[in-house]
Amino acid sequence: MNGIFGHFASFFSQCTFNKLIEWGISEQIAVYLNTAIMFVFSFILVYIVQYLTRRIIRGIFNKIAQLSHVSFFKYLVNNYFPRYLAQLLPYMIIKKLIPVVFSDFPGLITPLGILTDIYLVFLVILIIMSLVKSGMDLLVEKPVFKDKPMTSYIQVIRLILFLFGIVIIFSIITGKSPTVFFTAMGAASAILLLMFKDSIMGFVASIQVAGNDMVRLGDWITVPKYGADGDVIEINLTTVKVQNFDKTITTLPTYALISDSFQNWRGMQMSGGRRIKRSIIIKQSSIRFVEKDELQRFKKIQGISAYIDNRQVEIDKHNEKIGADRSIPINGRTQTNAGLFRKYAEWYLENHPGTRKDLTLMVRQLSPTEMGLPFELYVFTNTTNWVEYEFIMADIFDHLIAAVKYFDLQIFEREAGGDIKNIIVEKPK
Repeated sequence: MNGIFGHFASFFSQCTFNKLIEWGISEQIAVYLNTAIMFVFSFILVYIVQYLTRRIIRGIFNKIAQLSHVSFFKYLVNNYFPRYLAQLLPYMIIKKLIPVVFSDFPGLITPLGILTDIYLVFLVILIIMSLVKSGMDLLVEKPVFKDKPMTSYIQVIRLILFLFGIVIIFSIITGKSPTVFFTAMGAASAILLLMFKDSIMGFVASIQVAGNDMVRLGDWITVPKYGADGDVIEINLTTVKVQNFDKTITTLPTYALISDSFQNWRGMQMSGGRRIKRSIIIKQSSIRFVEKDELQRFKKIQGISAYIDNRQVEIDKHNEKIGADRSIPINGRTQTNAGLFRKYAEWYLENHPGTRKDLTLMVRQLSPTEMGLPFELYVFTNTTNWVEYEFIMADIFDHLIAAVKYFDLQIFEREAGGDIKNIIVEKPK
């Protein structure tokens, strides 16, 4: 068929040339005009063939996708596989037409043939990449691959294909074996390593990130060095894109995930609970012993009524055992308003509808500071939603801060100008 097509093209070229001569056009001008006519004819022919072939192939793939319900064929269409495949036939036509169209300019035939072969190399790479992308899209449908950095793998494959493409193009242009190219690359390896440093480091980092399951798409990560605090929206060969909570985008190198420290909040999100770890600072001078006759007042607080009774029985037994002189409260054991408040805060957390009862829940004292004695609440909410988490935390602290005064305790805070009501100014004598 190729031979028949070549003979037909030659026959058509000869006919147009003879016709131009018959019209009285000089032979020199007829050569240029005939070449131009053949070029236009070839362009139109190639365009029509490419258009029809693409429509036919695309229609076939769409029909297969509809009948088989296999999404791979749909992805092939979306990744332009029919378009690239349809260009193979035009390539073969161009390859046959070049010697015919430029028969009067033999010096152009070889360079144009080389350019056509180079185009074929890129076309094959595009076809393979289209197949790879379609395969990746198909894998992403599966839950196990959905949050994997597939973009990094695609970029690695693309890089390898283009490296092979460069070797083949070098061989086409020079007419030498590809081994010559690899020999030249060995001599320039230091320069190549420097040029592709980020890509190589990113490639290694991508493998480690994926292999160790350090980061997935959609993970909330915090990278203080780069000011990133948000969700991972893209992981590729050289960069990771993080959409911060203020909707800005932070881009950081992929290898930063293995060379620098970062925080991944995935574990918190998967657990279904988010930790509250915040303190109420109590003024230490407001902490005191609670006398027995005061206990009735504190027993009116429902959350600690039973605790006070049980605790007092335990304390009385201990004091009786050691013969404590209770005329002074410091002798023996005595309940304190701080201890009662701590127990009440614990009871409140255990009965709050927004806390997790199966995870760590406690109220503890931290080391005293110059500002007072911190009572730290360590508890997990039953949601990881940011807005709901903040609401639950605020609700808890609203209540406990308001409850402090019922235990005769005071919260430390620095005095403001409006807090100083009485200023005594001494008159000069």
